[in-house]
Order: sequence, then C-alpha cells, then structure tokens
Amino acid sequence: MLAIYLLVSMILLAFSSGGFVVDFRNVGFSVMSGAQRGVYSVTSFAGGTVTAIRELSDLKRKYTELSTRLEDYELLQRNNADIRRENERLKALLGFSEALTVRNIPAEVIGRDPNGLYSALTVNRGSRHGVRKDMPVISFQGSNTGIVGKVVQVGRSTSLVMPVYDFQCFVSARLETSRYDGLVGGQGRAERPLVMKYVKKRARDEIKVGDRVIASGENFNYPRDVPIGTVTRVRGLDYETSLELDLEPVIDFSRLESVFILDLASAKPEED
Repeated sequence: MLAIYLLVSMILLAFSSGGFVVDFRNVGFSVMSGAQRGVYSVTSFAGGTVTAIRELSDLKRKYTELSTRLEDYELLQRNNADIRRENERLKALLGFSEALTVRNIPAEVIGRDPNGLYSALTVNRGSRHGVRKDMPVISFQGSNTGIVGKVVQVGRSTSLVMPVYDFQCFVSARLETSRYDGLVGGQGRAERPLVMKYVKKRARDEIKVGDRVIASGENFNYPRDVPIGTVTRVRGLDYETSLELDLEPVIDFSRLESVFILDLASAKPEED
C-alpha cells in the first residue's frame, strides 16, 4: 500500500509541477514544425515546377522568334552579298566598256542553240540597240579579254552570235611573239581546241606551247591584237608546207554571261 501511495504521489507531483505539460508542448511544437516544413517544401517544389514550366515555355517562344529572325537576317545577308557581287560585276562591265576605244554595245547571253546549224549564242540586243550583222563580239573574264565570235543574225531585240569555235567561223590571227600569221577556226564544240592553220613551217622552232595568238585585224573584221587563245600543241607532217596549232580559247564559253558587240565602223579612218 505504501508503494502504491508513493507512486500515485509522484504522478500527482509531476502533473502539479508542470514538467510533463512542458515536455508535451515541446514535442507538439517539433511535430508541427516538421509538418510545416514538409508542407512548405512540397508547395515550394510545386510552385517552382509551375514557374519553371512557364519560363521554359517563354524561352521556347523566344527561341522560335529568334530563330525566325536569324533566318530572315541570314536571307538578308545572302541577298546583300548577291547584290554586292552583282554591283561589282556591273561596275567591272562598265569599266571595261568605257575602256574600249570603239563604240560598243554591252549584251547578256540569254540562250544557246547547240543543235542548230552552228552553235549560236542568243544575246539580248538587236537592231533597235544598233546591232548589225557581222559585228565582232568580245568578252572578258577576270583579267582576260578574248574574241567570242561575230553577229550572224539580227532581230529587233535579240541577235544570234556565231562563236569562234563554230565550223564556219574564221579569224585572221597572228602569233603574238613570233608574229607569224595564220587562220583560226573552230571544230564545232566549245570543249574542242581551236585550230590555227597555214602557219609557215619555218616557224616551228620559234613556236612554244603557251604562246598567245591574237587577232591580226586584217580586213577589219575583228579588232586587232585581241587575244584568241594559247598554243597547246604544234602539228605538222614532213610533206606538208604549213603547220597547224591547237589553241586553248582565252574565253571559257561554259561561263560566258556578258559580251560586248563592237562597232568597228566607228573606228575606221575616214577616206580622202
């Protein structure tokens, strides 16, 4: 009985002193604090996720807009580069045209006829621009100027040019270094070499591969001293009285875009 009494007394004393109540409050506060931290962490994560999704959506939209702007900018840059190249080409053509000492008519190649009687080139200038039949045609590529051919048919706004590599085209020519004369003709196709015929046989030792052939200007059909091609091979048989020279044309006809039609009549000296 004494033991039971002492136990009941200790319990009552504990409740009466408030220690139990204090411990209970501490435990409850710890539990509630942990729960609040958990709820805050969950709500913060959910809020951060929603915010991140919203920001990602905004970034994707901005990325799409910037990509579109970049494409437009690149297209604008390409257009500007094309315009600059075209301006440079036109300035070069204008400079070449002004440098010529005879009246000339700049023209663009707008068509080719490889299946015709001759491999004609169609240009966008005709009689209303002052073009006449048999006018010589030249061009330049880079630093090279060369003979293209001559006008063989004239319309009102277009003309046909017979290129120098055609079977029917012949140019009175001269070796620039040794000064021997000959006649240059084509073999029907641009990829085949031109042929210079009727060169004196005694000139063989004076002709070298790489020598330049120019127009002699005889009969006033083509402008004098304009390059035609360079020697790639010298041919001649013992029983023949002349040499034949294979020539690489100065003008690359596969890249030919612009030409100049010359009015040599404007440069002819007046007769007494």
